[in-house]
Amino acid sequence: MKKDKLHIHWYPGHIAKAERQLKEKLNLVDVIIEVRDARIPLSSSYTNIEKLLGDKPRLLLLNKADLVDKGELAKWCEYLKENTNCPVIVTEAKGNNDLNAVVKTAVELSEPKIQALMAKGLLRRPARAMVVGMPNVGKSSVINKLTRSSKTKIGAKAGVTRQQQWVRINPKLELLDTPGIIPTRQDDQLQATKLAFVSSVSENAYSPEPVAKALLMMLLETPHAGFAKEYYKTDDLTLESIATNRNWIIRGDNPDTERTAIYVLKDFREGRLGKIILDELPEK
Repeated sequence: MKKDKLHIHWYPGHIAKAERQLKEKLNLVDVIIEVRDARIPLSSSYTNIEKLLGDKPRLLLLNKADLVDKGELAKWCEYLKENTNCPVIVTEAKGNNDLNAVVKTAVELSEPKIQALMAKGLLRRPARAMVVGMPNVGKSSVINKLTRSSKTKIGAKAGVTRQQQWVRINPKLELLDTPGIIPTRQDDQLQATKLAFVSSVSENAYSPEPVAKALLMMLLETPHAGFAKEYYKTDDLTLESIATNRNWIIRGDNPDTERTAIYVLKDFREGRLGKIILDELPEK
């Protein structure tokens, strides 16, 4: 791939395998906890996710909320509630204040399924949930937070492979302890690029320089441009100027744009360039 050309490459075989594995797990649960990255609330969702997940009730978690502006995030919560008909809960990478709401809502969403089973003469059982989402949106951290207080492994159930374990969160809820990975198949390169910004696609699928350049160009179109310029101490948000300011020079007195690109992406991912939501809120 040429360094000055941005294109995210996808691997159809890997995507098909991930979809198949996800659908196998979906058959085992009553409710889906979908995790999205709060920095890209739309772009971190799978196109036609309703078709992929079927008619399972779904709870949306906007994770990594500590990295975005709370006022803007509140607007996104309202938008997603209205347009998905799903409850939306804001979560952070650290802290457990949101756990009770997640568990309570998952149990409530599962109740119609449990009632239907009981109407057929079956005994009440705990609701069964699984956490799904794009790579690197924080699925494992959500699972770890939910299961940290519970050491009760339920083990294999009928139709469940031995590698998959259930954890009893409380008497009303069991959680599959492995996440469902939604494959990152995207036909929209802008969406794919935003996923690259937040590490939701493998680094093997792109080169850092064009992705970092795209990020800086996008920042210039947001109110956060001033914050980024101040952080890098330059009015010119380019890899070349940032490299020169930091004296990252390579042979021939050329700015080391490759090294700079890696650090720019890291700075954004760790929140040093401001509390930014990169998706645009659709107009009502």
